[in-house]
Amino acid sequence: MSLTTAFIAELIRAANEVERLTYYQISRLLDRSVDTIRDMRRQTAISSGHRARDVVIDLQLASARARDLSPAETRDVLLDAADIIRTLKIALDGIT
Repeated sequence: MSLTTAFIAELIRAANEVERLTYYQISRLLDRSVDTIRDMRRQTAISSGHRARDVVIDLQLASARARDLSPAETRDVLLDAADIIRTLKIALDGIT
């Protein structure tokens, strides 16, 4: 299993156990997601459209306000991050 696949699984697992996570853990997962997305975008040379930039901004905002997110919002944002990373992984695998 690749590191990216393992991270996607970690995000999904966290989304399913959101009540057990601390605010710090949620924030760290979202920060790692932002870093991963940026790195994968560079590797794929995919030009980010306005919506793609908004996704990263949304993840950063969610990370900053992790304490204020409801469990449902936290679950949704973790699953969104996993989906974006999965999509980028598919694009990256197609390049190599």
